[in-house]
Amino acid sequence: MALNGRDKWKAMSTHSHETAKRVLEAVDQSGAHYGSGFPMIASENVISPMVRRACDSDLHGRYAEGLPGKRYYQGCDDFDTIETIGIDLAKKVFNANFANIQPISGTVANIAALKAMVKPGDRITAVSTADGGHISHAQMGAVGLRGLDLHTYPWDEDRMEPDVDAAAAMIRDTKPALALFGASVFLFPTPLKELADAAHEVGARVMYDGAHVLGLIAGGVFQDPLREGADLMTGSSHKTFPGPQGGFLLSNTDDEKMQRRLNNAVFPGTNSSYHLHHVAGKAVALAEFEAYGASYAQDTVTNAKALAEALAAEGFDVLAEERGYTASHQVLTRHGETDSGAGRAAAALLEEAGIITNMNMLPGDTRALSPSGLRLGVQELTRHGMGPDQMQDVATCFRRALIDGVDPAQVKTEVAAIREGFTDIQYCF
Repeated sequence: MALNGRDKWKAMSTHSHETAKRVLEAVDQSGAHYGSGFPMIASENVISPMVRRACDSDLHGRYAEGLPGKRYYQGCDDFDTIETIGIDLAKKVFNANFANIQPISGTVANIAALKAMVKPGDRITAVSTADGGHISHAQMGAVGLRGLDLHTYPWDEDRMEPDVDAAAAMIRDTKPALALFGASVFLFPTPLKELADAAHEVGARVMYDGAHVLGLIAGGVFQDPLREGADLMTGSSHKTFPGPQGGFLLSNTDDEKMQRRLNNAVFPGTNSSYHLHHVAGKAVALAEFEAYGASYAQDTVTNAKALAEALAAEGFDVLAEERGYTASHQVLTRHGETDSGAGRAAAALLEEAGIITNMNMLPGDTRALSPSGLRLGVQELTRHGMGPDQMQDVATCFRRALIDGVDPAQVKTEVAAIREGFTDIQYCF
């Protein structure tokens, strides 16, 4: 029997409601998946209860185009207070003269920076994606979007950084408008001073993408780009800096014209609405980082070193042994021959065992979907209170899953038992 209009509406409403419930069930399942396992993706983190409160607020649906005191809408007085506090805290935490906290991601911050600092057709130097550079530094990303002439640095595979002498010579030879540093695979500080000196010699500006290591920089345990020659630093607000999804633009410039260009490159250049609830979350995260960031950053690096050493002792091929494996939150492991897909297989097996990682290209790999390695991050485990002893436990679980061939379901039970003692979020109010 055909349904009348009212019955059709009821059926559709019931179906839509069930669909919405399925979405929320998947949300809850995702939280349980991460909450009972070892979340070890180097680009992720968790937010504190206070940051979550700021993000889950009425601000999520509001607009505040412009800057504090210079808005295109009414009703922004309270948000002016929030953003002003956030800007002041960002300047303090990152020891910068200028801060824009509006970018909605690290990549958007990069697009804005490129819009402000170079024009289409300009030459730029950056780390190749094959050597660990971020996709926004490539023709497939923001660099290509801006129509830039990209040249990539010669790479020192043993040291996992640009070859200082060769890269400096390349900069002097190519004379770029902008020398971009930073990466997605980021084990050690960039030899920035020497390369920035070469860039400035030929009139290039220097940009440092600190997305992965921004919290380590702010915590004083990695490097200090704005004092080592960077004219501008961008970064994500949700990796080693443990805030909500978003980005930062930071500089020591006191040139008011350049500050206006940077602000205008964000709005109206790349953002209209810039997710006010996340800006509020950034401001709270900055306040928490001011109080706890130094300890968090140091503990993160200590844990990364402990994990690398434990994995090597368990029989894994951990990169950069001669340099002490890592000076950041990241650890790289090789699991098979170049381009073999061994990293992809290892990541899939580890997820069955309750350990969430990502496959990653290593030196020599050319196929992004069939790499030989894993990129591991400890920033989220650290945020939940784990220390060097637990890093040994993590390494043992890796060995049982990947070397000993223990049933992944059994390892997952062991992972969950370890994780039960580390569920609260630390380093926050």
